[in-house]
Amino acid sequence: MQPPGPQHPPLYVPGNGDFTFVSSADAEDLSGSITTPDVKLNVGGEFIKESTATTFLRQRGYGWLLEVEDDDPEDNKPLLEELDIDLKDIYYKIRCVLMPMPSLGFNRQVVRDNPDFWGPLAVVLFFSMISLYGQFKVVSWIITIWIFGSLTIFLLARVLGGEVAYGQVLGVIGYSLLPLIVIAPVLLVVGSFEVVSTLIKLFGVFWAAYSAASLLVGEEFKTKKPLLIYPIFLLYIYFLSLYTGV
Repeated sequence: MQPPGPQHPPLYVPGNGDFTFVSSADAEDLSGSITTPDVKLNVGGEFIKESTATTFLRQRGYGWLLEVEDDDPEDNKPLLEELDIDLKDIYYKIRCVLMPMPSLGFNRQVVRDNPDFWGPLAVVLFFSMISLYGQFKVVSWIITIWIFGSLTIFLLARVLGGEVAYGQVLGVIGYSLLPLIVIAPVLLVVGSFEVVSTLIKLFGVFWAAYSAASLLVGEEFKTKKPLLIYPIFLLYIYFLSLYTGV
């Protein structure tokens, strides 16, 4: 039996992970150090020791502040790929338009079936640049005629029963300006010979109209082909008149 008297609770013995309060007299004999955990990061196959601040943030649940996002491969694409510009494809289409004869073995339907915007735009802009000879205001007008002229051909083709998209017509009409670009330097040389100059102009217009019509006027038009070929021919005559100023 315990002797009578006031009962005292048992003394609490602190563990290794608990804080204890000591008097200032006993504090003189206390010494020690705090060790930081040796945390290492595996970066690129090499282990790098984390700093004390990094370890502190991770222990407090703020490790997300130190996370670095991986580079997205989509953000590292070349500029031409970002703009969807395929130079090889454009070069092949240029050859298809300049050499429209089926015997040469080019797959010319790729100009219609796989339309793009930057190639025809470059051709139209180049045609506008060579048309700057004394008539600067023609540039915006050529681009306008290209857009709305292609729209007219598109609407006419759909009315006649053709299965063609506006982007296809825009691309074909734009690429088919190349023959007019080819004859432009020749006209500068033979410009003083009226008969020769007229023949070259007619040749250029027929060349451009044939390149465009052979791609846009398919078998689905049957007996209605002239109804679409004639407006295409007139469109390139108008393009040539903007260049020659006639």
